[in-house]
Amino acid sequence: MSVGSVLVIVPTYNEIENLELIAGRLHAAVPAANLLVVDDNSPDGTGRLADELAVAHDWVHVLHRTDKQGLGAAYVAGFGWAREHDYDVVVEMDADGSHAPEQLPRLLAALENADLVLGSRWVDGGEVVNWPRSRELLSRGGNLWTRLALGLPLKDATGGYRAYRRTVLDEVLSHDVASQGYCFQVDLAWQIWQGGHRVVEVPITFVERERGESKMSRAIVVEALWRVTMWGITSRRSRKRLPAQQPRQVS
Repeated sequence: MSVGSVLVIVPTYNEIENLELIAGRLHAAVPAANLLVVDDNSPDGTGRLADELAVAHDWVHVLHRTDKQGLGAAYVAGFGWAREHDYDVVVEMDADGSHAPEQLPRLLAALENADLVLGSRWVDGGEVVNWPRSRELLSRGGNLWTRLALGLPLKDATGGYRAYRRTVLDEVLSHDVASQGYCFQVDLAWQIWQGGHRVVEVPITFVERERGESKMSRAIVVEALWRVTMWGITSRRSRKRLPAQQPRQVS
């Protein structure tokens, strides 16, 4: 069964070393999918490379933004583009190769019986490659805190490899999204779960980037922890939400 037309959104900022490679791998893995590169005016020429790929391949599209406004803002812009062009499924994927395109068919298969599929590093069968122990502990700890603070029963709510039904995105984005950094991922997953939609986690292998520089910083981590804590406090005070579906894991 097909899930419909698929748009893979890849935000970029200084990813000229990775973009062409990840685009080629994506097309080999899921030939029917289209790619939207959302470039934040990369000074290294990533946007120009994206334009060249779009000229050469009709499945590549480019959305240029004037400056770097954060991951969440880039994805919201991409979601709007997907809506304008009437895609059925929207996928989030990093440009640096940490999200293997070869695993995308697994996410899309799970989406046939879900509204949001998370590629999870921390469910059975998931793993990370080439991470220092300190970063693994930070990620596991952040996800544990997210579960405790929000009551969100997901093992990897912070992960950025995921597939959405676009109609569910439209519903969630009719409200304000509170964060623009990496906490954006938690924000969307939490809102979708609160709305009673079907959320599934599937195991993935996450590989640390080999080229370019990571965009993760201490400020991003601090913002995420602070926002999750505030959301948890607000939620406990109001206790006004729709019945939530329990997420499932797909092997």
